[in-house]
Amino acid sequence: MSKTGQDGHGSRRHSPAEEWLDARLERAAEGDQDAFADVYDTLAPPVKGLICRVLRDEAQAEEVTQDVMVEIWRTADRFRPELGGARAWVLALAHRRAVDRVRHVQASRARERRSALLAEDRPFDEVAEAVERHEDHHRVRRCLAALERHQRVPLVLAYYQGMTYLEVAACLATPAGTVKSRMRSGLRRLRTCLEARS
Repeated sequence: MSKTGQDGHGSRRHSPAEEWLDARLERAAEGDQDAFADVYDTLAPPVKGLICRVLRDEAQAEEVTQDVMVEIWRTADRFRPELGGARAWVLALAHRRAVDRVRHVQASRARERRSALLAEDRPFDEVAEAVERHEDHHRVRRCLAALERHQRVPLVLAYYQGMTYLEVAACLATPAGTVKSRMRSGLRRLRTCLEARS
C-alpha cells in the first residue's frame, strides 16, 4: 500500500527520511544503541532549538535537551508510529519538558513576588490585579489541556513558540491546510471553554 496517501486523521504520510527515523526509534525501543544514536544525532538539534525558544536560556536549554533525550531512550517503547511520526512525538515531549521547566521557574518567581507583595504591604487593588492575571493564565492552561492533542499542539507551537502555519506544518509533518483547520477548530473550542469558565 502506498505511503503517500492520508491516514484516518487527515495527516500526511511521512517522507522516506521520516519513515527511516520512525524505524530507528522503534529499533531504539528494542534496546538498539546504534539506532538511538541515529535518533539522537537527527533530533537533538531541533529539540534544543524548540526548548531554547521556550526557555530563552542556552544553559537551561542544554540541560533540558539532555533530559529529554534520556527520556526518549527510556520511554521509546511508548512511541506509536500509527499515531504520528517520531519527530512530532519527540518534539511534543520536548515541548512538555520545556513548559514544565518554565512553570517551575515561574512558580518560584511567583512565590518570591507574593513574598515581596506581603513584605511591601501593597494596596489591595494591586494584589487583586496580580491574582486575576494569574487566574487568567490558569484558565487558559486548563482549557488548552482539555483540547484534543492534534488541536492543542499546533496552537501551542504557534502562539507560545511564535511559529508560522508553515513552520508548524513542517514541525508536525502535516499539510498547512490541515494545520490551519485544526487551529481554527481548536481556537473555537478554547474560546468556548474560556467563556464557560469566566
